[in-house]
Amino acid sequence: MNIEEFLREAAGKPGVTGMELPAAEYIADAFRPYVDEVHITPLASVVAHRKGKGPKVMLSAHLDEIGMMVSKIEEDGCLRLQSVGGVDPRILPGMRVRVYGKKMVMGVVGATPPHLLSAKDRESNYNFQDTLFVDLGMSAEKVHKIVNVGDKVCFENRFTELKNGRYSMKTADDRACVAMMLKTAELLQDMKCDADIYFVATCQEEIGCIGAWTTGYEVNPDYGIAMDVCHAQTPGAPASRTHEITDLVATKGPFIHPFLFKKLMETAKEHNVKIQTAVSTRGTGTDTDRLNIVRGAVPSVLLSLPLKYMHTNVETFDMHALTEGARLLAHYLRAIDNTWEEQLWN
Repeated sequence: MNIEEFLREAAGKPGVTGMELPAAEYIADAFRPYVDEVHITPLASVVAHRKGKGPKVMLSAHLDEIGMMVSKIEEDGCLRLQSVGGVDPRILPGMRVRVYGKKMVMGVVGATPPHLLSAKDRESNYNFQDTLFVDLGMSAEKVHKIVNVGDKVCFENRFTELKNGRYSMKTADDRACVAMMLKTAELLQDMKCDADIYFVATCQEEIGCIGAWTTGYEVNPDYGIAMDVCHAQTPGAPASRTHEITDLVATKGPFIHPFLFKKLMETAKEHNVKIQTAVSTRGTGTDTDRLNIVRGAVPSVLLSLPLKYMHTNVETFDMHALTEGARLLAHYLRAIDNTWEEQLWN
């Protein structure tokens, strides 16, 4: 597979939480050559099944993206917005967006110019209620024929190859990890692996990891492996909460099973995959938390890809870290056998 081509196309598929189907259909088609069967759930998670006779393992990386929805149409036809999944309004002024009404239309995010703001207002951040809006360049009459309150709004699509194997794109959170899963599925074609594997691209992670909850209940796996992004080091960011962009991160904490973590680290060492560690003293804020408590509980582990500029349309990651993640996961899955059950609490 060509990861760059997959990510370039995947970034352009709309998938704001609640309207993930276009992204889900593209991802489902990408998995078909590497698995035995694929289906899309009613909420638009993708479940790709590679059949095996060993323990049932569910890998999870979410396909939904943050975005916005139309909250009001002003008298001049401009659109007011509300966030879906945690959009920082400070990043929006000057951005191009796609509005998905009866048809897709392009718009630009405008803001009240600083010249027209009071001194007090100029000290405040942009906000959705008063200072930001989307201009479609249409009269209010035309806008009302195409757009309704509640329609979804996506960031403009960007995919940029930087230097030294770095890539910048919209929705690297978490379609870069979906690409990691896809590459893992490809690598397993040339490996003997007994595990019964479900590659799941989950929906609605950005509003509470709902897709992991529902598909975890459906699949009922023996073990869970969640993949998500974490924060890479940037100037001014706290060192205790960030990591080198070049290497993967494994998390320890209450929602991480200690035996699965131990086996992940052993596999990384055996196959010369560099890996960093993080500590999460409560929930991880990822699909891991839902997998861990679904049905009678699923022992789970979390592998993260460091990402700069999270929740923007220039999310930046290291491609070598991504491909090393796929290599690690393939060997980890290959190592899973029926003896693991006996060792879980030893």
